[in-house]
Amino acid sequence: MATEEIKTMHVVMFPWLAMGHLLPFLRLSKLLARKGHRISFVSTPRNISRLPKLPPDLTTMITFVPFTLPPVSGLPLDAESSMDVPYNTQQRLKAAFDLLQIPVTEFLRRSSPEWVVYDYASHWLPKIAAEIGVSKAYFSIFNAASMCFFGPPEELIADSRTSPEDFTVVPTWVPFESDIAFRIHEITKYVEKTEEDETGVSDAVRFGYSIGESDAVLVRSCPEFEPEWFGLLLDLYGKPVVPTGFLPLVMEEEVFVENNDEDTTWIGIKKWLDEQRVNSVVYVALGTEARVTRKELGEMALGLEKSALPFFWVLRNESKLPDGYMERVKGRGLVHFGWVPQVKILSHDSVGGFVTHCGWSSVIEGLGLGRVPILFPVVNDQGLNARLLQGKGLGVEIPRDERDGSFSCDSVADSIRSAMADESDEPVRAKVKEMKSLFGNKDTDMRHVDELVRYLSDKAR
Repeated sequence: MATEEIKTMHVVMFPWLAMGHLLPFLRLSKLLARKGHRISFVSTPRNISRLPKLPPDLTTMITFVPFTLPPVSGLPLDAESSMDVPYNTQQRLKAAFDLLQIPVTEFLRRSSPEWVVYDYASHWLPKIAAEIGVSKAYFSIFNAASMCFFGPPEELIADSRTSPEDFTVVPTWVPFESDIAFRIHEITKYVEKTEEDETGVSDAVRFGYSIGESDAVLVRSCPEFEPEWFGLLLDLYGKPVVPTGFLPLVMEEEVFVENNDEDTTWIGIKKWLDEQRVNSVVYVALGTEARVTRKELGEMALGLEKSALPFFWVLRNESKLPDGYMERVKGRGLVHFGWVPQVKILSHDSVGGFVTHCGWSSVIEGLGLGRVPILFPVVNDQGLNARLLQGKGLGVEIPRDERDGSFSCDSVADSIRSAMADESDEPVRAKVKEMKSLFGNKDTDMRHVDELVRYLSDKAR
């Protein structure tokens, strides 16, 4: 289709209240806006304020639409994101999110967009969009393999996997050999079932209706990376599955900053990185949502110390390190509390390895810049991502006890040294270099965006 045949669209974006969801939705919004389409980005005031500022050329194309999050018993008044509440109480945040149904419905009626692109949590939205006459697409910020593991809509709505053990086996609907499944500690350690009834709607049911009642499913990945899983998704969903590409962040689109210390933060970090040898530094970052225990933090700290390699470790402000640790690693290890510009750090030539929680955004950033993943999954889909990467020879996983997730400082040190330098893992490093040409390929990503735009234009109501 020629460019002039693609009609200009108004697209409403409505992500779940988590930075790992908001940022990919914003990245997709910017790419669509640069193709000439008008975007309304709907979220809450505090989350919108946390997002990167729009570049000047997009300020007239993307409009942020803030709706105040209604109060819910047990939810702090200033909590608007998953990072604002403990992981195992996020169902209360979903209860507040569901109360946005009325203002969002009114906005859709008033603005009459061609498409609404929504997240898994708003299971109520596709039915409303259909009644109004708006085309609706579920945007999965998860990869195709993870979505296949979760299953077809009818399986999700039935919510038939009732025990943690049900999630530790490859589902029967996967027709080829696979080891993509959770380990028992990845299911039980961070999820308390007592919270599931907070909204009366489980995450599985939310996924089921969001997928099943969509006109199309958009997936943040591409068939070049996981062809077998995209093929299976088409069979499981029985509807169009459209890859968006990886939607990697670029330098000017870094993760949120709640104050103006970005420049000074990066200046200090860069000075330290500049002093290190090329590919010698291990970057360690375990995400914004999950909290490791003090014992786990201690083992990770001692493991980094024992590795004898330079490291840059990002921690939450409230994290407590072992006594005397900072003095012992001074000069070789740098520990930073709070926000850092992750893409800039991963882009630095001194960084060779990346101890990651395996969140899909972080995986994309690390592989797109050629950094060897050292896998330490914590919550959500991260265990599935770790299996996917290992199955493709793209990472070294830190060994942990299958039942309780415990690990030793020695296993941390051994895994880091192996990933960074051991001959036995040279094939992993070679594979990562090969994948850089896919995950960091802007031309491939833009081709997928162009094909997505054509699809949306063709199918808009």
